[in-house]
Amino acid sequence: MDVRKLQRVYLPLVLLAAALLAALEVSLAHTDDPAATWLTPIADTDRALARGDLATAVASRHRAHLAALGSRDWEGLVAVGDAALRLGEASGDRRAMEPEARRAYRAALSCARAERSLDGVLRATESLARLRARDAVEQGLRMARDLAAADRATRARVTTRAGRWSGESL
Repeated sequence: MDVRKLQRVYLPLVLLAAALLAALEVSLAHTDDPAATWLTPIADTDRALARGDLATAVASRHRAHLAALGSRDWEGLVAVGDAALRLGEASGDRRAMEPEARRAYRAALSCARAERSLDGVLRATESLARLRARDAVEQGLRMARDLAAADRATRARVTTRAGRWSGESL
């Protein structure tokens, strides 16, 4: 078999195996206590950052990300986004980690909506506002308004937050 044929067969098999392993890792991270799976890797990330060990911090943040995705816990996903920004700051290039943080916050927004957690939707939206992700903030505010529709005090809380975030130059 020539090299090109071997590459055409081998590369897709390696990519398939990697995708299957990633899916397995996420599904194994699922537990009845969502925070149990992502808290330790987040703490490991912070300890590694405190030591200046960026390689370990990156690996720990990745483990936390997989665990939070597997748990479908909005709090874990927000923590992963925050950790991504801390990692970016420690590396001297925060902007390089903003897309990772944005993805984590968007996933947190979806999970919070699925849980019908107004606090989760507002927390994820606030994080996205700090990244100046205008479209995601607008989406989060729509979700928050939908969740708050039945309660006047809760609607007022959402309106106050919306005013603050629209007051910031997104």
